[in-house]
Amino acid sequence: MDVIINAISKKDPSKSINIRLDLAKKYFTECEDYIRKGDPIQASEKAYKVVEELVKALAEKFNLEEYKKALIEGKWYTNWLVSASSKLSKSLGNWVMNGWDAGYTLHVWGF
Repeated sequence: MDVIINAISKKDPSKSINIRLDLAKKYFTECEDYIRKGDPIQASEKAYKVVEELVKALAEKFNLEEYKKALIEGKWYTNWLVSASSKLSKSLGNWVMNGWDAGYTLHVWGF
């Protein structure tokens, strides 16, 4: 998915940011559905995907170095998401890093 979104971003960054936000909304809805179904493992994974897409969208909005690397590489690496979250947290507030930490914890330990 990142390859397609990155290709869109090169032509129209605002469109790719909106795609990421739409994906985050989709994953959030899926997370809620899995919670209602009593499936915490899948809910945890969808919650992580929400956080991941939001960090990527913010990194793109603020044109962070991590975003530029992901464009070149064609994908994101976890260390870039952590770095972007840290930078965004410094300028936007601790809620960014808190959100990343919670999402990543669910991703790793939710299974």
